[in-house]
Amino acid sequence: MPPPPREAARPPKRVDAVPGTPFGVVHLDVPPVTSGLAIGSLVTGIASILVSLLVLCFGIAGTNYGGAWAAGAFTVLGAIAGVAAIVAGLLARRQIRRPAPPPAVRFTGRGLAVAGLSCGGVGLLVSLGGLALALVLQIT
Repeated sequence: MPPPPREAARPPKRVDAVPGTPFGVVHLDVPPVTSGLAIGSLVTGIASILVSLLVLCFGIAGTNYGGAWAAGAFTVLGAIAGVAAIVAGLLARRQIRRPAPPPAVRFTGRGLAVAGLSCGGVGLLVSLGGLALALVLQIT
């Protein structure tokens, strides 16, 4: 098997001479890193949407079998996941927006954070709406 391709040599960002010696300190450019908070926000938001769809299924299909209880139990899970996605998305946007001095790591992933915020909000709203629908169907 051939060896893996080598990464291109990155040029140094700056070189500082060490006084009194022929040596210097090289500062390399650090590539930006995708924010883990943004990725976690998106994954949690998608999980919240999936759980909210389960809430809707229990609420609509289980009206004769106490589906409101099951929908209520899964609504708690969906709401917690939705709120967690929203909080993680807001923290990720803050982390990405923060300026970093040159030797520090820069973060990217603003789109992932916004998608996590959106998915978390939709999952939270659909979970609460599914619970309301289950309660209305159970009462009537």
